[in-house]
Amino acid sequence: MGDKTRFARAVGVVIAVAAGSAATALWVVIAADPQTSAFLPSKALVLGTFPVLYDMHVPAPRVLLAAIALAVLFAAGVALMELRVSNGARRSSNPMVTPLSPKVVMAPTRGIFSGPVTVTVLIPAHNEEASLPVTLASLLTQSHRPERVIVVADNCTDGTVAVARQSGVEVFESVLNTAKKAGALNQALKEVLPGQGANDIVMIMDADTALDDGFLEHAVARFTSDRALMSVGGLFYGEEGFGILGQLQRNEYVRYSREIARRRGRVFVLTGTASMFRPAALRAVAENRGVTIPGAHGDVYDTVALTEDNELTIALKSLGALMTSPAQCTVVTELMPTFGSLWNQRLRWQRGALENIGAYGVTPATSRYWAQQLGIGYSVIALTTFMLLMAVTVAAVNNWIWFPFWQGIGAIFIAERVISVWKGGWRARLLAVVLLPELLFDIFLNIVYVKGIIDITLGRKAAWTHLTHANPTPSELVAQ
Repeated sequence: MGDKTRFARAVGVVIAVAAGSAATALWVVIAADPQTSAFLPSKALVLGTFPVLYDMHVPAPRVLLAAIALAVLFAAGVALMELRVSNGARRSSNPMVTPLSPKVVMAPTRGIFSGPVTVTVLIPAHNEEASLPVTLASLLTQSHRPERVIVVADNCTDGTVAVARQSGVEVFESVLNTAKKAGALNQALKEVLPGQGANDIVMIMDADTALDDGFLEHAVARFTSDRALMSVGGLFYGEEGFGILGQLQRNEYVRYSREIARRRGRVFVLTGTASMFRPAALRAVAENRGVTIPGAHGDVYDTVALTEDNELTIALKSLGALMTSPAQCTVVTELMPTFGSLWNQRLRWQRGALENIGAYGVTPATSRYWAQQLGIGYSVIALTTFMLLMAVTVAAVNNWIWFPFWQGIGAIFIAERVISVWKGGWRARLLAVVLLPELLFDIFLNIVYVKGIIDITLGRKAAWTHLTHANPTPSELVAQ
């Protein structure tokens, strides 16, 4: 146990050292470039009047090849590693190691009809009186209505319970729970899971989320057609409002959904906004806690984890579960209205992600998550270095010099930013083409990343924060 704790504490250092080593390797290649002679800029007149200085210098081929090779090798390595892990889980027939692999879960049910798929929805809620009505409305108006809806009220001091009962849904109130959302869900699942059949589905969604119509219909169809499928996760988009900060978050979520679509639905995180599970999958997680995966035996959710949805995803992958996030299963989720609340949210996410891979160690199931953290660490170094070099350059030169090669690279970068948020509408595209606000937003997230590494390395206690929602007016409820 002591070794695991020390490794979990050192995970930030491991990531930082590995990312720094990759950046240093590229820097050594660039520094070894023999073309050290100065290049004098050329002068041209724009429209025959305005003088412009430009430099046609291009980095040496060896430098370009080194940068391209590093990027390609990293991307290809991650893709091949993830494919190998996925194929290994699909082919596994060892119930002791991967009890949720397709071959294992299909064996006892082959040729047996367990009845139509039913859906039981659990909605963990802590003082969600304001947002709960919209969430329930989006559920109860689905083309495929859930059979049961249970609001898991956790230490509520507002009208959450009354709102739930007025809507005609069931209420489960947690008892002496001190483990936040994960603890409340564990209590509710211990009551619900024993009554779930082989073809029943448990859905868990946040109380500040609204399902798009057709979510349940499509998800149920996927579960019906594929009995080996253990979970379906939703793709989330940001709610409207909150100015530029809101649009920055919406752009981020649109890009995430696009990435999942390009991965053909392969799940990275079964988001807490809305995810569906076969009871067998949740039971297997509870049975293996404290045995092959971290956590207290008998609990579905690890109450120690800051990001319980990310941890549950890793747990299911470690047990060989097949899961997907279809493009048709979308939800609208809350955004952080201020930089302070965004800081708290992202620091919890980042700290939780680091703690999760630290708890599981380096395994086939966590390899993709380690690669992601290394990639983020490398991007932090690259963006910080770029911004510092730009600042030094601006301070050091008397005249602005244009570099067509780097302008071309920048144009490609901006085009990618715009294309990747195209589905977000004209405001998303406009913000992307301006570029500077998104660069500043990236710097903000990089600072959060560094803070997370520092905190976990120093063993600082992590905080779990809750965003308080304002009560909407009747007109806002109608609009939503």
